[in-house]
Amino acid sequence: MNCADIDIITASYAPEGDEEVHATGFNYQNEDEKVTLSFPSTLQKGTGTLKIDFVGELNDKMKGFYRSKYTTPTGDTRYAAVTQFEATDARRAFPCWDEPAIKATFDISLVVPKDRVALSNMNVIDRKPYPDDENLVEVKFARTPIMSTYLVAFVVGEYDFVETRSLDGVLVRVYTPVGKAEQGKFALEVAAKTLPFYKDYFNVPYPLPKIDLIAIADFAAGAMENWGLVTYRETALLIDPKNSCSSSRQWVALVVGHELAHQWFGNLVTMEWWTHLWLNEGFASWIEYLCVDHCFPEYDIWTQFVSADYTRAQELDALDNSHPIEVSVGHPSEVDEIFDAISYSKGASVIRMLHDYIGDEDFRKGMNLYLTKFLQKNAATEDLWESLEKASGKPIAAVMNTWTKQMGFPLIYVEAEQQEEDKVLKLVQKKFCASGPYTGEDFPMWMVPISICTSDDPTCAKMQILMDKPELTLVLKDVKPDQWVKLNLGTVGFYRTQYSPDMLENLIPAIKDLSLPPVDRLGLQNDLFSLARAGIISTVEVLKVMEAFVNEPNYTVWSDLSCNLEILSTLLSHTDFYEEIQVFVKDVFSPIGERLGWDPKPGEGHLDALLRGLVLGKLGKAGHKATLEEARRRFKDHVEGKQVLSADLRSPVYVTILKHGDSTTLDTMLKLHKQADMQEEKNRIERVLGAISQPELIQKVLTFALSEEVRPQDTVSVIGGVAGGSKQGRKAAWKFVRDNWEELYNRYQGGFLISRLIKLTVDGFANDKMAAEVKAFFESHPAPSAERTVQQCCENILLNAAWLKRDAENIHQYFLQRKAPPAMV
Repeated sequence: MNCADIDIITASYAPEGDEEVHATGFNYQNEDEKVTLSFPSTLQKGTGTLKIDFVGELNDKMKGFYRSKYTTPTGDTRYAAVTQFEATDARRAFPCWDEPAIKATFDISLVVPKDRVALSNMNVIDRKPYPDDENLVEVKFARTPIMSTYLVAFVVGEYDFVETRSLDGVLVRVYTPVGKAEQGKFALEVAAKTLPFYKDYFNVPYPLPKIDLIAIADFAAGAMENWGLVTYRETALLIDPKNSCSSSRQWVALVVGHELAHQWFGNLVTMEWWTHLWLNEGFASWIEYLCVDHCFPEYDIWTQFVSADYTRAQELDALDNSHPIEVSVGHPSEVDEIFDAISYSKGASVIRMLHDYIGDEDFRKGMNLYLTKFLQKNAATEDLWESLEKASGKPIAAVMNTWTKQMGFPLIYVEAEQQEEDKVLKLVQKKFCASGPYTGEDFPMWMVPISICTSDDPTCAKMQILMDKPELTLVLKDVKPDQWVKLNLGTVGFYRTQYSPDMLENLIPAIKDLSLPPVDRLGLQNDLFSLARAGIISTVEVLKVMEAFVNEPNYTVWSDLSCNLEILSTLLSHTDFYEEIQVFVKDVFSPIGERLGWDPKPGEGHLDALLRGLVLGKLGKAGHKATLEEARRRFKDHVEGKQVLSADLRSPVYVTILKHGDSTTLDTMLKLHKQADMQEEKNRIERVLGAISQPELIQKVLTFALSEEVRPQDTVSVIGGVAGGSKQGRKAAWKFVRDNWEELYNRYQGGFLISRLIKLTVDGFANDKMAAEVKAFFESHPAPSAERTVQQCCENILLNAAWLKRDAENIHQYFLQRKAPPAMV
């Protein structure tokens, strides 16, 4: 059976109604995380009871049964005992058959100090004094439904809670650190609204009597969907009405929506094996948006999906070192590796495309078929396709296999020809590659649901068709020469579009006058940027289009534009005209900055707050004079306690004063960090410390990252912030990771945090020599669960180098000529 870091003392087996036989040998296969028990004679077939007495340790690895450090309101350091079993760590808590398809019921009892809270998947059915020690109690929980080991959980610690009953009668509690029950109310509200929403959506009730959501101090992931006892990082669950910013509320709502979706999709019906992990994660990452849109329509969350998930997945999936959504998985270290943007974000994106292709009603019918057929069982990707096919009558498996079994996605090149009253479109699909036009021997093909709209009605598809061959010619009736045509309405199809020059020319005015919907403006800009990055068009073309966004009001469109400018800015930090792109950023962002100002206006909402923070941070970092002065003034008032900064303005102000600050600024920020009571505020500061630019202060920040002041899961974002902060920071962070590799690797080995650390540290380099250096370092310091990440990073560094070589001079000329006075006629 599976067993890791556990010592077995005795083991015996009693066949039903027979004597017990004691095991005579325990053979540990540590590499495979298994143990074999041997008995003096062959065991007879049939049921029986296996008893094992064992000892394990409460480790510091944030996996298995581990200890989590926290500080009490009076300042004492204490530990809670908590679990994190997904993917393969239940075997660190007790010997078991630790595979998703080997399901069982669990009867759990915990012996704990009597002044501690003890929780597990089910409700408590008995609590009695422990005979051997009056300070302990034995807490017994109800039997669980049939479930997988990775979803078992227990927590012992000190917590307060808030509770309510959802409309369908489920007891919902949110457990918080002592004294912070108030901060659990927002998540409680979201959870209480979400359970009935899913019950209704799937038409299957939530199967347990209760659900607890609990904030854990040291926690590697964002959250974990243990059945009935969902664990969270504090920042993914706690909201303080006064000190939490809008983006934190939105994050909490999404994570709660995601984990609660798993209670059905993953817990009630579980993937057959880790190859199908994407089903769990892709599905939950899609439906969390549906749920938040239901709870908070004012978030315009589906537009944000495109920027947060869809474009992120396309960026990774254009690499030669990407992987298909479905990956065959052998060793546990390979499981950790697939918790990436392909499983989550590409998974969610293709499910969004599928939902759009099937239509909501049939999609829900298919989901219900699937869940009821596999209740408490396991299922594979094909099983879901079969249920959806039954419900919709469409060739789901044939279409979806092209998206999940092969890696990558298509670029669709389109040109139009006017024929009297009609437009004739010619479409060609080829694999999209980050390195430029696809030149492979084989021709991968996708079944692509294509939608087309025109300026007649930008929000409604004039034509929908399934493109199931390399080339397609379509006739759009009654479209006048001056009308524009756009593919991929709503940016739902998982593909990129390249328009012929004249088709693109026609679309630009529709960005300026906002007649194109926000999600389509975003998609168009993002496609162009990635085509430039791949060398298919010139970067200058994209910069010209970016300047057409002067009237843009939408937060998410700005957010995506801003990410792309950040990528370009990082690239150009390797040149001697880095200042020029800062001027460009100031030019693009100052009109919207002036329109928004610093203070919320009456009637503004969630998205205005997000946009103001984004724009001020951008202008401040680029050194926009008025923004920098105002940020310094407000920061001084904040520190002196005259006028506390609103939570939404803190990040932009902090990053601005640090970027243009000195050692006093850094000391003040570190003091604020020490005083912060809320983890959200500590994280907010940790993420921006890297903006500081003097070499000796950069070292100070890096040393701070590994200090006791920073929780282990947050060290990664401090180092990442330094790497992303400046050119000097990038060099220093990479050296720091190499110098402290042993400690960092021991801390995060095997988890996805090690992959994130590597990516954040080296992705911004841009010369071939660095790619070789990174490759060589990881050849001599292997990190098996991050192997693919290392390959992707090396590929990115080479792509950056090629991009720089190809376009730097043109970009420089463009910036110079923008500034030149118009020539006299």
